[in-house]
Amino acid sequence: MFIGLMIISVIFAGIGWLVQNRLKSKFERYNQVSLSNGLSGREIAQKMLAQHGIYDVQIVQGQGTLTDHYNPQTKTVSLSPEIYQGRSVMAAAVAAHECGHAVQHAEAYSMLQLRSQLVPLVQLSASLQQYFFMFAFALFAYMNNPIFILIAIILFGITTAFSLVTLPVEFDASHRAMTWLKDSGMTRSSEYDGVKDALKWAAMTYVTAALAAIAQLLYLVWMFLGSRD
Repeated sequence: MFIGLMIISVIFAGIGWLVQNRLKSKFERYNQVSLSNGLSGREIAQKMLAQHGIYDVQIVQGQGTLTDHYNPQTKTVSLSPEIYQGRSVMAAAVAAHECGHAVQHAEAYSMLQLRSQLVPLVQLSASLQQYFFMFAFALFAYMNNPIFILIAIILFGITTAFSLVTLPVEFDASHRAMTWLKDSGMTRSSEYDGVKDALKWAAMTYVTAALAAIAQLLYLVWMFLGSRD
């Protein structure tokens, strides 16, 4: 069981690496394309939130690259320096996407609420998975035991559920971002095409993670069914 999981993990880690590299190349490309209105990512975020009547969300500058996120607990949109200060197509795309999550929160979007509820459970599952792999070699003789496999299915099932719930949340945030950037006139035609392309590859990182989780879970279920024969 352990070897099979490792093979699946390595395969999807490679796919994830390729997708991540593609996203980085898109980031670099569209980060060089200036936004015609000259607004920064922070200003784009402010305008989008204001036009949706959201005034209790704080926009802050974070650290690192591609670390942008929205925290529903603190109602904070954190933008990496290149996005926060940038005046590029990429800055507009990412800033609007993260504000899309803030709009979801304000409108009580059901899938975002479900994902938030799953976070504590996923954190616990992730911690237990670390111990699961830590002792995998020591318990190798018992790896095909139905009870052991069932525990693994529960742990990986939680991770898989979170990955699947994340997909509509991310796709919806990107849709909200693209719709607003187009309807508000924040982007011109060629700029809008760049926004769509950038957000498409950002979404692919979540698709890859979900496929990896599904593949691992299906493998464990197959192992469990086989161990009962």
